[in-house]
Amino acid sequence: MGGIPVSDAHDRQWELNCRNFEGRWCGASQWFLRDQQGVLDLRRPSRVIADTCYAISFSDADTGEWDGTGLLFAPGGKRRLPLSRHGYNSGGQCWQFEGAGGQSSLAVDPAQSRFGHEINLFHGRSRSMLVLLWGRREIGWQLDSVGAVPFRCSLSDAVEPPRPQRPWPELLAEQLGWPGVLERLQPGAWSSHEPCAPFDPALFSGQQLVAGGVDGLVFAVPEILPADGFSLQVGCRLDPQRFDLISIHFGADQCLECWERRRFSLAAGSTTAG
Repeated sequence: MGGIPVSDAHDRQWELNCRNFEGRWCGASQWFLRDQQGVLDLRRPSRVIADTCYAISFSDADTGEWDGTGLLFAPGGKRRLPLSRHGYNSGGQCWQFEGAGGQSSLAVDPAQSRFGHEINLFHGRSRSMLVLLWGRREIGWQLDSVGAVPFRCSLSDAVEPPRPQRPWPELLAEQLGWPGVLERLQPGAWSSHEPCAPFDPALFSGQQLVAGGVDGLVFAVPEILPADGFSLQVGCRLDPQRFDLISIHFGADQCLECWERRRFSLAAGSTTAG
């Protein structure tokens, strides 16, 4: 896979970060937490924070600020961070595509207490966010927390249409055969768009845990991380004719190999309803 120079790749990722995330993103965050009996119930949230807001602004092309409120894990539910082109992604954990971005643990590291991922999928002035956090336990790395937020940008007058909210097996089944386009990102390397195989619901099989969430989100992940390679699949039905899928692949050494983004669209002339 051909890459582009590291400095150019960094600037491209920073600029995508600015385009994707600039805004005042507000929504009710839903958190699903493993309880003291060891149960993770994804049917109903353990905690809902009605006024979660991420305000992300840029004063110039190189400088910005992240200001979050209504946060579950921050002291007092608040946190503020400076942003800069120079300091962006110094640890290599952030990733951006046009209309998708987030951050990921780069390895299953026994020196750390958590293994986590934040995935954001954008459509217009909506931002569908999923957070997945695994904790280190005697039985292995176990999925402890799932957070989902149907963010909307309060700085926009645009009204996002309602999302399809149906059981995830039905949602995936009706997308069978939708054509798609693939982009792949590796730490330090970028690939161009290329065709990919049509959508197959089997992309969400073979995992211990498959679940749906607000805003048309659906994910398939191991509940307990295996000792070798594995993949995380997170998708979102962004509108009746479009489904975006983020795949995060880890090799046998449990180090991150790549992020992939597939965009599937309802084929012209199809009679499948969204």
